[in-house]
Amino acid sequence: MMLRVLTMLLALVLAMPLAASAQKPIKVGFPMILSGPGALFGEPASKGAQMFVDEVNAKGGVLGRKLELLPRDTKGNADEAVRVSRELILKENVDFLVGTLTSAEGPAVSVVAKENKVVFIAPIPKTDQLTAPDKLHPYVFRVAANTTMEGRSAAEIVAKWPVTRVATISPDYAYGQDVTKSFVEHLKKIKPSVQIVDQQWPKLGEPDYTPFINAQMAKKPEAVFSSLWGGHFVNFAKQAKPLGYFDAVKYNFIGVGEAGSPESTKAMGKDYPVGIWGNSYDAFYWGETPAHRDYVARLSKYLKDEYPSSWAIQGYTGMQFLAEAIKKAAATDSDKVSKALLGLTIDTPVGKLTIREKDHQANRGQLYGKTVKDAKYPFPIMKPVTYVDPTKFMD
Repeated sequence: MMLRVLTMLLALVLAMPLAASAQKPIKVGFPMILSGPGALFGEPASKGAQMFVDEVNAKGGVLGRKLELLPRDTKGNADEAVRVSRELILKENVDFLVGTLTSAEGPAVSVVAKENKVVFIAPIPKTDQLTAPDKLHPYVFRVAANTTMEGRSAAEIVAKWPVTRVATISPDYAYGQDVTKSFVEHLKKIKPSVQIVDQQWPKLGEPDYTPFINAQMAKKPEAVFSSLWGGHFVNFAKQAKPLGYFDAVKYNFIGVGEAGSPESTKAMGKDYPVGIWGNSYDAFYWGETPAHRDYVARLSKYLKDEYPSSWAIQGYTGMQFLAEAIKKAAATDSDKVSKALLGLTIDTPVGKLTIREKDHQANRGQLYGKTVKDAKYPFPIMKPVTYVDPTKFMD
């Protein structure tokens, strides 16, 4: 009798850690720009991630455990992104990392993920360097477009314009350099008559774009490619418009830093240069599929915003991929989840997306269109808006 009791007690004691583990939340660190110009995109991305967490937890969580999101402000600084990511791993004991925004932050945090063997999903950074062959490792994945896909997509659009003298203006760091290089190389390939007459490289966060604007206008380009983004694009365009910059190029301007996103058009109001081309990860007015319309309705209710963010979808999709990989792996071990992410296909609000095995890159396209005024909305929208499938632009 005593032996049976002892055996039962031992079994109970051994089971207690397992039961406790099953009840512990799955902790996800979310390093993201939540202040400064970059917060125009980072804040809604964080809210999109939290919306997914809330929806999943309301249904019982993942593997019977709740998800817990731990956002941290990177302040748009790679060193700060590294610091908060290390803190999340070592002090907060997060199981995974999802986040970062700039193409300086993403590669820096990727190194931290590799060192600590923690899966890191990047929902926004686009630089090719993040998943380049010499930088790729088992723990880094991207569910954003990359600079090759984005630059080539823009080049296909500009190649159809009746122009030959093209200029570029991009922030002087990894994203701006990589996407501009991709654009120029692809444009010259598909339209050899094009001349690149000027290239301007303001620093990221440049407060005064006037010298760059005047220098570019002096070269008399017929079209301009820009990868200025977020609050940086807003500041640039507000300074460029009164100088007649957009009039000079007859509005043959394409801004791939999500210059067509609702965040950008809403932030600028009457100062927005209506008539330029832009892109966006999402647009509440797209309404292409029932799944997207349902997502927008839920997001609008969650954010209490009639015209909800386009950037929320990147935080949402990053968390969606992570949750599905955890389910597939039936574990929260990073090595098992890492393997589960390879070749993983999920249904997202914009359709099926797959993370390729060879480079851990999702086939994430974007919306492109010319901006116009529409009586339905108090700010410009892209119309018609078209989702560009990036598959043919992926190496």
